[in-house]
Amino acid sequence: VQLQASGGGLVQAGDSLRLSCAASGLTFSNYAMGWFRQAPGKERELVGAISRSGGSTYSADSVKDRFTISRDNTKNTVYLHMNSLKPEDTAVYYCAADYAASGTYYPLTDYGMDCWGKGTQVTVSS
Repeated sequence: VQLQASGGGLVQAGDSLRLSCAASGLTFSNYAMGWFRQAPGKERELVGAISRSGGSTYSADSVKDRFTISRDNTKNTVYLHMNSLKPEDTAVYYCAADYAASGTYYPLTDYGMDCWGKGTQVTVSS
């Protein structure tokens, strides 16, 4: 099982980025997905989450109205669309998969996630 995150980079405040996380070795449509981030000296936090079908989503208050999570089960890929980036969004972003028995389930913590990607760095300059 492998999750490969990509799309990070160095951008200026106000710019946009789209992160991608490609999954392999699992039946992607059976897994709810989450995007997390960890800034230096801070705890890892959930940014967005999505149910296995994509019908239910969650965005953290800190990114609501700026970040959107989506998925394409035909491509085994989950995305994080990030708009109006701020310097405080600077972090390593990780995707993670959580087996979902329910079609509406999505994770709200990092506890018990089944698989993690290696992370992609996002740096936002002011």
